[in-house]
Amino acid sequence: MEFLHIIWVSLGSVVALFVLTKIMGYRQMSQLSMFDYINGITIGSIAAEMATSLEDDYLKPLTAMIIYTLAAILLSTLAEKSIVLRRFFNGKAIILYNNGTLYRKNFKKARIDLQEFLVQCRGSGYFDISQLQTAILECNGKISFLPLAQNRPITPQDLNLTPEAEAPLFHIIIDGNLMKHNLRHSGNNEKWLKSQLKAHGLSNYNEIFLATCDIHNNLHAYVKKEKENKIDTFE
Repeated sequence: MEFLHIIWVSLGSVVALFVLTKIMGYRQMSQLSMFDYINGITIGSIAAEMATSLEDDYLKPLTAMIIYTLAAILLSTLAEKSIVLRRFFNGKAIILYNNGTLYRKNFKKARIDLQEFLVQCRGSGYFDISQLQTAILECNGKISFLPLAQNRPITPQDLNLTPEAEAPLFHIIIDGNLMKHNLRHSGNNEKWLKSQLKAHGLSNYNEIFLATCDIHNNLHAYVKKEKENKIDTFE
């Protein structure tokens, strides 16, 4: 009976955790503030405790999870409405390097050492910090780098070029399944799709792993390949 009890309570904690995280939003890990990160870990820990508890009183951990979630939502709402509160709750960006100068006091304030800074520089492709104009520690703990003007990538504007606008592709067929909603939003119908597939030498949706349509109405189809590719060029 205890085993069945754990199964049911575990499923309940998973559902509760799923619903609460949906309510909290879809921000990625890199977008979370330190408080949000710790708060998320705490809610997960409470959910795990709720799942493994052999006592029948599972309302207490569930209540705690709800309170932590409401607290996170409240602080997020307050931060959205006030810049002062946003800086208080989430912190503010700190300049670590600018125009050839490393700011030692800002390193201490951010509690980051020089070695860790250099590791992140190398991880972003800057093995020589003299190639940088500015390095800023963001509120989420990630360092943003601004290269010197002569070291930044060339843009079409630099070459006086005007590239055509791009837009996300429409996924028309996914793993043999026709996505009718996407096909309709692309401005086409199945008659157009079948004629395009025929031009590619295809007739059956099941043959296709992925088919996409761009804003210029060009269809790109990728057939299913069951054969394994054993070529390894990465080691």
